[in-house]
Amino acid sequence: MSESSALVFTGVSPEQFAALTAKAKATGIEMTGNSGSASQFGVEVAWKYLPEEQSLTLECLRTPFFVQPEVVYAKLSTLVRESLR
Repeated sequence: MSESSALVFTGVSPEQFAALTAKAKATGIEMTGNSGSASQFGVEVAWKYLPEEQSLTLECLRTPFFVQPEVVYAKLSTLVRESLR
């Protein structure tokens, strides 16, 4: 379990969230619905999207011993910020 805080993004429109889920699916990560969790290569991430608030929360739940949660958070942050431009 990670000790790092969850990432919270605001101003995420439903269209932007749909684009993010499509991008995740293209990489093999199945994000279905407004909340849930998915794992790949030993990394498990949970998400919660609130369309009425246009907020997206991402939390790293688990990583293999050789991957630091901070690395996962940095990659997630970059991915989301690039997608929201």
